[in-house]
Amino acid sequence: MVIDKLLPLALAFIMFSLGLTLVLADFKRVFTRPKAMVVGLLGQLLVVPMSAFAVALAWGLAPEMAVGLMILAACPGGVSSGLLTHLARGDTALSISLTAVTSVAAVVTIPLVVDLAMRQFMQSGVGVDFPLLQMVRGVFLLTSVPVVLGMSLKAWRPALALRLERPTGRLATVLFILIVLATFVSQRQVLLDNLGSIGPAAMLLNLLVISAGLAMAAASGLRRRDRIAVATECGLQNAGLGIFIAAGIMQSPTMTVPSVVYALLMNFGAIGFVILMRSVDRTATGTLAEPVGR
Repeated sequence: MVIDKLLPLALAFIMFSLGLTLVLADFKRVFTRPKAMVVGLLGQLLVVPMSAFAVALAWGLAPEMAVGLMILAACPGGVSSGLLTHLARGDTALSISLTAVTSVAAVVTIPLVVDLAMRQFMQSGVGVDFPLLQMVRGVFLLTSVPVVLGMSLKAWRPALALRLERPTGRLATVLFILIVLATFVSQRQVLLDNLGSIGPAAMLLNLLVISAGLAMAAASGLRRRDRIAVATECGLQNAGLGIFIAAGIMQSPTMTVPSVVYALLMNFGAIGFVILMRSVDRTATGTLAEPVGR
């Protein structure tokens, strides 16, 4: 009942709240800052799914768990990535732009990745049909439409959108937490049965993609604030969307487990990353502040 009724509405509201923070200029950054955007998109759209695929194979996850992990990896960046990028002293505008672009791209990328995962991990006659058209329609309604509505309101009534931005952002966060917790409770037996296998795999994936995003951005010569934004965007997935796809579209409670577990664990990884980046920043600032010759 929670999944069927509240989760789609909560996700649509979260994406609407994201739209309230965006203007068309955010998307123009794709052209004005191509390197940072391209690296970030490659990280989110290729590195994250490929890392999830490698983890699923290496860990020997059960077929439905493996597909669930791939569903999570195919989802766009999490709505909290902008805030955590800001806390880590990264480029918040780049993070928001990456989240927006990957949210729109999800209409194509999610069905593609999930279809490939179904063919790879569930080809042994499990009998699960892949509802491609239903998934495309569902993802479009839950990502693109709410974002466009939020942006439209910001363009049409900027003062109203500004007043709504903070309370809607807070409410979106509360709704997401409640939905994740409700899903956690409703699927507690499945979690207890599989936490030993999926928990370490989820944590490994989180640490792997954050490190890969940071390394790839550094190798591309991006500035430090851009590197932080790319790494944070890779590490934080829209787990709520993953839960909805697994439970509401794929009709598989087991497939929700990786998204539920990752939603809980990714915050530990992100907080650790924020602390590390702020510590490095303070150290660098202190070093620069030392008198020459000391």
